[in-house]
Amino acid sequence: MAHIELNKSAFFNNLDIIAQKTADKDKIALVLKDNAYGHGLLEVASMAKEYGIRRAVVRTEAEAVQIMGYFDYILILAPSFPVSGRETFLYTVNTLDDIAKFPVSSRVELKVDTGMHRNGVSVDEVVTAIEQIKAQGLKLEALFTHHRSADTMSAEWFWQKRTFDALKTIEPGLRFHSCNSAALFRHASFDEDMVRIGIAAYGCLQLDRGFEETGLKPVLSLFAEKISSRTLRQGERIGYNATFEAAEDMTVSTYNIGYADGLSRLLSNSYQTPDGDELIGRVSMDNSVFKSDKEELLIFDDANEIAAFCGTIGYEVLTGLFPSIPRRIV
Repeated sequence: MAHIELNKSAFFNNLDIIAQKTADKDKIALVLKDNAYGHGLLEVASMAKEYGIRRAVVRTEAEAVQIMGYFDYILILAPSFPVSGRETFLYTVNTLDDIAKFPVSSRVELKVDTGMHRNGVSVDEVVTAIEQIKAQGLKLEALFTHHRSADTMSAEWFWQKRTFDALKTIEPGLRFHSCNSAALFRHASFDEDMVRIGIAAYGCLQLDRGFEETGLKPVLSLFAEKISSRTLRQGERIGYNATFEAAEDMTVSTYNIGYADGLSRLLSNSYQTPDGDELIGRVSMDNSVFKSDKEELLIFDDANEIAAFCGTIGYEVLTGLFPSIPRRIV
């Protein structure tokens, strides 16, 4: 099987940059949803704890349970309604209908839709939501929102920020957080209680041209091991449907990486690794052929670069990596 290496030095570099932006690393809530963006939930949690990160954000309660020994605060984003409240977890209220589903004394945070139009109560529903949360006997601890275009050179970030800022006097004693990775790098002076950092921590944040360079470094590298080598003669074809024909005699090797591991079929006959090794033929389920005879092949060390070959984003490349691929911290 292929394997993944996680560069702790790069991860800590990214957290240093983020902590400098927030002026306090205790304000960092590391987003670990979906297997820590493909990096490995427990592997990243252990590095984050070593660095001193105390807060995490996950998608599901199942993820929260796995990392509950690593963090003091864990926010669960997806709808989740426990039989009884867990004191260590905070649950997101995404709609007014959610409120009655929570047991008394559950710790909750209210998500507000300030323009993303995906999840969260509308701005006009915030007062009603707070009243219903109190009536249900829940412990409301924060209001938060999500920016839809903070990574683009547009004015949308500004009006969403103004909309959210106007809510900060609506209920005293609450935490307020709106920043994802891109939004944090839009702030000249960060002034909220917390920031939810995902892709920036993993070094794959992409911003429109015109923004300052971030200094972030990709954390994850994907490697494959050679299964076998052979000489491909001029005119011979390789792989499913014989889509590659050798223009000359060449040495090729099969490696233990395929689309079941998260290597997109869109890379077939078009991708070169960072070291210049050419992928030839179609990507198979469990293996692929490269014009190489190396025992170990670096497939990528920057998800954004391989994403460009597929016409997608680094997020998709990273979260598509199969969870059972061995991950090790280096």
